[in-house]
Amino acid sequence: MSDQSTKFFNPSGLKRLCSDLLQKVKLPPKDAELIAESLVQANLRGVDSHGVARMAIYIERLNKRLTNPKPRITILRETSAMALADGDNGSGQVVAKMAMELAMAKAKESGVSLVGIRNSTHFGATAFFSMMALDKDMIGITLANSYATVAPWGSRIPYFGTNPLSVAVPTGRELPIVLDMATSVAAWGKIILAAQKGESIPLGWAIDSDGDVTTDAARALQGALLPFGGPKGSGISLIIDVLAGLLTGANYGPYVGDLYKDLANPQNVGQMMGAIDIGRFRGINEFKNRMDAMIREIKSLPTAKGMSEVFLPGEIEIRNQRRREKEGIPLPPTTINDLQNLSSEYGVLWWDDLPPNS
Repeated sequence: MSDQSTKFFNPSGLKRLCSDLLQKVKLPPKDAELIAESLVQANLRGVDSHGVARMAIYIERLNKRLTNPKPRITILRETSAMALADGDNGSGQVVAKMAMELAMAKAKESGVSLVGIRNSTHFGATAFFSMMALDKDMIGITLANSYATVAPWGSRIPYFGTNPLSVAVPTGRELPIVLDMATSVAAWGKIILAAQKGESIPLGWAIDSDGDVTTDAARALQGALLPFGGPKGSGISLIIDVLAGLLTGANYGPYVGDLYKDLANPQNVGQMMGAIDIGRFRGINEFKNRMDAMIREIKSLPTAKGMSEVFLPGEIEIRNQRRREKEGIPLPPTTINDLQNLSSEYGVLWWDDLPPNS
């Protein structure tokens, strides 16, 4: 659903625009294309909070050298089944892609592997990396911590980040299972987008600075997000911070640099990439056939009141992607203005309201 000010943009045009802009701030072409791909894929999947709306802050941090455009990523420790990498404050997408590729290579050798990362930065949508494992007949796992926006259960002060988790599972004929979730009720980026649009947020997403539940997005930005499921989400967020932050030597909790507010220091985000080689546990075709059977059983269950269909993780996002590939990506005026201003500042050609198939 879009308002009258929303315009639709060609995905390939947006990708080209973002890549060109990132190259203007000294990112190598290959890395710029990777980041552009990750942002546009998030928009295609309907995860607009992690899409091209992030371009302005990415470029600002690159300009201030809080994100290193040409990092020297190093492997600090390594065995056949694990590794610890230092991302040298490189763009999160660049560091995480390297780590996931390493995790998959190690899983091919050892069956299961984990690659931890420290000194990384914001890397966009978590599913972008877990889904890399699908074509390798592996289960991909991605964890990350983030700057403090979520109040632990019982508190009114933010301490945890949204600390996302994604798991991607390959299937046969059915759509792959792609869990991609924040451990907060909603992503921080959704609050930012709602505030930019002047829209309210659902009750139960956030509290204001006094600890009162609010539907005012602007007040929520001064307060904190709430963990999903109360103590359950709060506990999972803690464990993700342990695995991605403390275990890797990255920052954790309130010590992770705020992407938007701390423009003086690197973030030192922690991330953990995992891969499971399914073929080491059982025949891949047998596994995929059983996954397909399970999916069909769940999809055929009677629906609850008010529900038209039983949805599985990643299914809505894949439908969004198929629709937006045809219709184009809808962008609100604030994001359009940001991209236009960046295009003007860096002398990059602006493609205005391209039809989806041009």
